[in-house]
Amino acid sequence: MSLRIVLLIIIGLLVINTTGAIITVFHRPRSIPSTLAWLLVLVMLPGVGFLVYAFLGRGIAEDNLFVLSHQDHIGLTHLKDLIIKDMEKLNPTEPTNDTTAEARGLIEYFDRTEDSPVTHHNKVRIFTDGTEKFDNLFKDIKIAQKFIHVEYYSFINDDIGNEFLNLLVRKAQQGVEVRLVYDPWGSPGATKKWFAPLTDAGGQVVPFITSRDLIRKTRLNYHLHRKVVIIDGKVGWTGGFNVGDQYLGRSKKFGYWRDTHLRIVGTSVLALQERFLMDWNASIERYDQRITFKNEYFPSPSKIAVGHTPIQVVSDGPDSEADILKGGMMKILLTAKKSVWIQTPYLVPDEPMLSSLIIAARSGIDVRIMIPQMPDHPFIYRATQYYANLLTESGIKIYIYENGFLHAKTAICDNEFCFVGSMNQDYRSYALNFECNAYIYDAQISQELTDIFESDMEKSELLTMTMIRQQSHWLHFKQYFSRLLSPIL
Repeated sequence: MSLRIVLLIIIGLLVINTTGAIITVFHRPRSIPSTLAWLLVLVMLPGVGFLVYAFLGRGIAEDNLFVLSHQDHIGLTHLKDLIIKDMEKLNPTEPTNDTTAEARGLIEYFDRTEDSPVTHHNKVRIFTDGTEKFDNLFKDIKIAQKFIHVEYYSFINDDIGNEFLNLLVRKAQQGVEVRLVYDPWGSPGATKKWFAPLTDAGGQVVPFITSRDLIRKTRLNYHLHRKVVIIDGKVGWTGGFNVGDQYLGRSKKFGYWRDTHLRIVGTSVLALQERFLMDWNASIERYDQRITFKNEYFPSPSKIAVGHTPIQVVSDGPDSEADILKGGMMKILLTAKKSVWIQTPYLVPDEPMLSSLIIAARSGIDVRIMIPQMPDHPFIYRATQYYANLLTESGIKIYIYENGFLHAKTAICDNEFCFVGSMNQDYRSYALNFECNAYIYDAQISQELTDIFESDMEKSELLTMTMIRQQSHWLHFKQYFSRLLSPIL
């Protein structure tokens, strides 16, 4: 075969590949950055790019989307009634946490877009160390009497994973209702066989709905990223920690793992319960596994130890047409009066968020963002570096945490209100993952998070223009290239 014929075949294949890439990318609505990023992948990786797209580029399966978006609320009306009764019982002499105008605007935004009521009688404890978090979580689980509901992105078959699983097995054997939802893609070794002791003991385990049907429906881009535990409807846990040895600092690669998690006692536990029940009912395969409303799942406030901290639990995911949590973050930035301090392992904002960050900084708001010094995903880390450089040039203070790996997902506004949750500051958390944040309208808790941030600053290095100029041309190339792919990372 002559060289000319070979060249014609190659050119023909490239034309077919390019045509196929254009048809594939434009057949469904998507953002311009995402469109260009996928075109780049499909054109630069002929053939292989389509295989990548098959698992990462397709929209969420239509029947999964239907199930998720048509889930009935279980307990929301009951929860709102409890909140009204709870407020009626408020003692005028009790301390209150009056919210600022900025906080009230955020509350209204979430209530209108996600139907997320604020509960006022809660006690909150913040955990930043994995060992301490799991020690206290296991203490709560050990004294559970009625039910334990567990939901994690990563539930890994390792030392802490087995310890957690064995504890759940013992509780199930004692007659406690145990239900667990997990994301198989984030849970190495968490097979049906591994969970068998729990199901044999009477517990129930289901993979999240987006992980079902490996070939036809699987979309690797859509993950259950929430971390929620509810115990007897009285104690709730949520935040950034998953279940795995690395989250306790046992990984040589990451070293110390710095995260943020909440233990909540009070009425907001019922909002977490509502979230779990909806995710469970969306993920089950048999109708007899469906959960219906039970009073024991939503105990009255008088049966729960309460405090005085207002909390609003807000969830988001690709089943919602609005990027609710991203919108909340933008509202915080654009209504802040003094400061917004953010911690995130991934800093890959889309254009609206990038503009909000820069506008806030140029309006005199003290915007600080803390990111880790090391990657757990190379492309995402290089993209994070790109945006860290760009935001530094725009007057935002970027702190690089050096005492291990920073995985916390938090923000503090004006030292008056804050959030802790599972949302990273990246495309994936804004539009692809199923997330859950707890917004806390309490100056005391906000001050506690501020103190934690300031303590972390002592273990961090402030990114400067001198440091950026000293970065090599090769590093800048990797940052720019990763930034091009950021909408699909």
